[in-house]
Amino acid sequence: MDAISDPDIVEVVFMKSAQVGATEIINNIVGFHVAQDPAPILIVMPTLEMGEAWSKDRLAPMLRDTPALRDKVKDPRARDSGNTLLHKIFPGGHLTICGANSPSSLASRPIRVVLMDEVDRYPPSAGSEGDPVALATKRSTTFWNRKRILTSTPTVKGYSRIELAFEQTDQRRYYVPCPHCDEMQVLRWENVKWPANEPAKAAYHCPECGVAWSNVDRAAAIRLGEWRAEAPFNGRAGFHLSELYSPWSTIPDIASAFVTAKASPETLRTFINTTLGETWEEQGERVDETGLMERAEEWGDTIPNGVLVITIGVDTQDDRLELEIVGWGRDEESWSLGYQVLNGDPSGGAVWTQLDEIRNQEFTRADGARVKVSAVCVDSRGHQTQAVYKYCKPRFGQKVYAIAGMGGPGRLVWPQRASKNNAGKVNLFLIGVDAAKDAIYARLRIMTAGPGFCHFPKDRAADWFSQLTAETVHTVFKKGFPTRVWQKKPGTRNEGLDCRVYAYAALQSLNVAWSRFRDHRVPAVTPPADAPPQPPAPAPQVALHSAQPARGRRVYSRGI
Repeated sequence: MDAISDPDIVEVVFMKSAQVGATEIINNIVGFHVAQDPAPILIVMPTLEMGEAWSKDRLAPMLRDTPALRDKVKDPRARDSGNTLLHKIFPGGHLTICGANSPSSLASRPIRVVLMDEVDRYPPSAGSEGDPVALATKRSTTFWNRKRILTSTPTVKGYSRIELAFEQTDQRRYYVPCPHCDEMQVLRWENVKWPANEPAKAAYHCPECGVAWSNVDRAAAIRLGEWRAEAPFNGRAGFHLSELYSPWSTIPDIASAFVTAKASPETLRTFINTTLGETWEEQGERVDETGLMERAEEWGDTIPNGVLVITIGVDTQDDRLELEIVGWGRDEESWSLGYQVLNGDPSGGAVWTQLDEIRNQEFTRADGARVKVSAVCVDSRGHQTQAVYKYCKPRFGQKVYAIAGMGGPGRLVWPQRASKNNAGKVNLFLIGVDAAKDAIYARLRIMTAGPGFCHFPKDRAADWFSQLTAETVHTVFKKGFPTRVWQKKPGTRNEGLDCRVYAYAALQSLNVAWSRFRDHRVPAVTPPADAPPQPPAPAPQVALHSAQPARGRRVYSRGI
């Protein structure tokens, strides 16, 4: 906040973890300019909805409860108040709140103070207008005393807006003195240590003297700390802060969160971004197919006991359907239960009859439990679209979904709602394939059975593993900004990967609460000696919805 009030500083960049007061700083900046230094102010949130939420939950209470601000902005119920949810007028200035996804609100009146929150969550482009940060920045060029403030938790290294902005500043970090040796240092995660399997006993250790700090030591050191720049000053002040400095978190709390997070790449990435305030560095752009084949397993004619939910992903081609049957367990551990190629013209009915036979069958676990298919996603883009619509529309209530893959950052694997803007007026789900592939590739790299681990059967053909790993990530520049793009390797097929993406999307459609599943094995009970004979107990069933009984021949196969 001192830097924002410094006339020599034009831009302030705050790269930080979550919950270290960044939003409160933004509130204070707004309050200062409303009460002390009136100016046109622009607040840019990632989306318009987030802007509305900030206006209601943070701005309105501040204007209402702060005496210095209470009479500056008129009551919105007053006639001609100029006070709306997204626009406030006060003596000498005004405040506009907008979303980075709204090009019109980023390209109108000139602004002296531009506040951009969570810039790494902004879309790559505001409509067709270009980078929203550049658009908002352009609004302030006519003011000699302009101010720009960017805050965010970072995301992926090389693609993070806040990291790029921070590297162009004087890069200030918060140095604190060791309570035992007075060595000034930045609090770093590698200096947090704990006994094996006991994160509750974690403590920060000074790298100079090696002494462990208590939480009281850490709080005292932070009170005596100071910001130090690590690069020359160029009119831009940059600040970095992690949760290790937070008064609301203890070192054991953070260590325990890390132990939980490291179980899967997705949760570990969240820890790195939101707790340490650092960018996530990808571990490589491809997965070794040979390594996946070498860890294949044999589980016989029944399916493993860990399977609680089954989904199917179907890739549609002009002359066939290809599908993978995937079993899912706790924390999305997965088993590839089958891969099937149904040869035939999808414009006819034969392949769809075979697909019905597959999705309506029951699978028997090793413990006797029977598991049904819970959801199916069928690709409708590019091949036999009308045939897919015709098949999926009457089966929508059975969780058979027509889907189309959509690339690009920021898309959810499973969208919040379906689109009916198509010729068949079918509920069409536009799934985020980039996010799905990121998740799948991260899990293929997990080497220990457990959360997120992928199991494969011994009899799976080698060509399938090549298809599963057929794509790599490349960086291309779009409108001057680096963008991650998934591309198929030349001369390869990728149907195996597509089917896994669709099966994963089908799982996300279910929003499974894994905690509700219990051990489905039937306990053995010894009856009294004089008890009459009892019929055998039926095997338990595991399903998320009722499926029709299987009809016709069984076409399930674990091989390609």
